Amino acid sequence: MTGARRPSRPPTLVVGGGGLLGRHVRSALERSGASVRTTNVPWHDPVAARAVLRSELTSFVDSSPDGRVNIAWCAGAGVVSTPADELETEVSLFRDVLDDLRPALRHTTRLAFFFASSVGGVYAGSADPPFTELSEPRPLVAYGRAKLAMEEAVSAFCAETGSVALIGRITNLYGPGQKLSKPQGLVSQLCLAQLRGTPLPVWVSFDTIRDYLYVGDCAEMVVDALDGLHEHVRSAGSNAVVKILATGTGATLSAVIGETNRVFRRRTRLRIPGAGTPGQARDLRVRSVVWTELDKRTQTPFSVGVRRIADEIALAYAAGTSALPTHVSEISIR
Repeated sequence: MTGARRPSRPPTLVVGGGGLLGRHVRSALERSGASVRTTNVPWHDPVAARAVLRSELTSFVDSSPDGRVNIAWCAGAGVVSTPADELETEVSLFRDVLDDLRPALRHTTRLAFFFASSVGGVYAGSADPPFTELSEPRPLVAYGRAKLAMEEAVSAFCAETGSVALIGRITNLYGPGQKLSKPQGLVSQLCLAQLRGTPLPVWVSFDTIRDYLYVGDCAEMVVDALDGLHEHVRSAGSNAVVKILATGTGATLSAVIGETNRVFRRRTRLRIPGAGTPGQARDLRVRSVVWTELDKRTQTPFSVGVRRIADEIALAYAAGTSALPTHVSEISIR
């Protein structure tokens, strides 16, 4: 007599599947055997983007044979320095998409939703690190306020529809796949500067502390969370669970530069322009106290992650790809 067969994973729609986190979430889901779908969204045109997402989400929900669906929202064009009006457009589009999704959900639909938020955005002005999920969010700039507004929209959506969500407040992601044309991705930009031999501008203090999470590890946490989310919310008292996704270990900018130097066996050339960047807190150490079972995993060593980034950028650099920027004027480390 055979044992009970484990139910197959629900199909998952990854929104933002071409970005750093989205690419790795998609790969992690595919390795798990789940059915994965992505979208090609014209983000530059909010009206067209909403139409595409409305069509994609409706057909995706309708295509589920048993009503079980997952959505992983890994999209987000904003960074710390993004102007408020651009972020307001992003928040408005997100709310509209949730409005469009509501009527697509049948009474029997079991939706698990993941939303990628930001530790650096929401805790930049908070007091007394290390911050936990119980710490009061105090964003300093429009980027953090936008993330909080989207978190609130997800929570309201779940309360109204009975869906469940994990709001993942993510620390500084690093790993292969970073879009180097955006003013972010400190570790990737350090690797690029090493390969080119050009100086990298550093706008923050060398004792600035961040928690650097390898993107592949974060993606595995997202997949595990989606697997257990319906069960977890039964004991959480809320349909939307906020969790910090992090290593739990802070590293100074000086230590990150030093480790990168060790991987490349030479010193990174740095340029110190002067004044710091608004919205950049000095100490963003964190400690998750929610759903801590998700944190019990082997983490990718920082040096291994750096080497993977270096190998990827070296190939692109050798090929002369246009994906590499000609220069970087400012880097956000969130």
